Amino acid sequence: MEKRKLSFWEIWNLSFGFLGIQMGFALQNANASRILQIFGAHVEELSWFWIVAPLTGLIVQPIIGYYSDRTWTRLGRRRPYFLTGAILAALGLIFMPNAAMFTAFLPALWIGAGMLMIMDASFNIAMEPFRALVADILPSDQRTLGFSIQTILIGIGAVIGSWLPYVLTNWFGIANTSQSGEVPLNLLLSFIIGAIVLLVSVIITVATTKEYSPEEMAKIHASVDDDEINEDDKSSILDIFTDFKKMPETMKQLSYVQFFSWFGLFGMWVFSTPAIAHHIYGLPLSDSSSKAYQNAGDWVGVLFGVYNLVSAIYAFFLPAIAKKLGRKKTHTISLIIGGIGLISIYIMPNQYWLILSMVGVGIAWASILAMPYAILAGAIPMKKMGVYMGIFNFFIVIPQIINALIGGPIVKYFYGGDAIYALIVSGISFLIAALLVFKVKDVDDNVEPIN
Repeated sequence: MEKRKLSFWEIWNLSFGFLGIQMGFALQNANASRILQIFGAHVEELSWFWIVAPLTGLIVQPIIGYYSDRTWTRLGRRRPYFLTGAILAALGLIFMPNAAMFTAFLPALWIGAGMLMIMDASFNIAMEPFRALVADILPSDQRTLGFSIQTILIGIGAVIGSWLPYVLTNWFGIANTSQSGEVPLNLLLSFIIGAIVLLVSVIITVATTKEYSPEEMAKIHASVDDDEINEDDKSSILDIFTDFKKMPETMKQLSYVQFFSWFGLFGMWVFSTPAIAHHIYGLPLSDSSSKAYQNAGDWVGVLFGVYNLVSAIYAFFLPAIAKKLGRKKTHTISLIIGGIGLISIYIMPNQYWLILSMVGVGIAWASILAMPYAILAGAIPMKKMGVYMGIFNFFIVIPQIINALIGGPIVKYFYGGDAIYALIVSGISFLIAALLVFKVKDVDDNVEPIN
């Protein structure tokens, strides 16, 4: 039995839930640092609060991947997990900006940090099964298209999430300032809207997508011998560590590319607001609550929307570009453009020129979300697609954890509190990742190398 080819709209619905997930993720990325600063965090402490995000991913994704490989319910194999993740993430989105409601129990800063942890753990619960679902359902010659459409939906959701606070203020007149220690109304409403869109979009995927049953999967993978099947039946959660040791060579090579890619992304997400507020808007390093600072924060959301919009557009062309140049060259060029974009922030004369910088970041972001997974999917056993996608997440979260531990102290003691230099380092990290792509062996289903 072979997997059937899906139409464009079937592939679209397959990943539609990612639109809502990424909308919530974008709201978190663009605004979590600002919210934590409103609750009293100092700029050098931001990366420490953000560490909960990659830590939860490190723990959650391989476990979710392992169990989703072995789950079958009325909803299927992957769908129960991303539906559960969506519900929990929606609750986190609602409660994080409203952390001041719980000050009778704990300081708002700690409640906010806790909600950040819940949100990111939930996003991880939802994201990994979505990656595996594409690999489960699509034949190998549609995977690049599948991950590219996923990237398009990620871009659309992220644009909406990133721009929403700015739109609510500048188009609808909703205030972006508030009393000291309180989150502005435009952010409160944005997070609530994000929670609603997240739930609705995931429910659309759950309702419109049919997964292969265990019997159908067995027919598709009829070449697996009885010993392998029996061994799989006796497996345990601890086999994650064995699978980690046995990871395919392509996956090992991609791990270095992922490390430097996500080290750079984390630095951008954490430090963009204070960096741009100080370096571009000329605000004091100590300012985290003025009207000008909130305007800078809203503009960072616009910029994040720009790079995600560019990502969504570029993703339409990725399958054709990759077919022409090969996935490795496509990813290399994209990372170089992104690295130059981040470094260029330092020399831009005003906030509007930063749009050009974000165009470069968007090109890199689209490729980061699609190319490594398209390369990886053909190099790992289909029966362990979920667990290996989860293990692959190690190389996304570990660099973020390292950046979270050292990023704040470096900004404080080496950069004198000026976070713009953290963005330059992020750009350099992208360039290193681009060089490491050359070491990757791209194999399509372990049969034919693709240069």
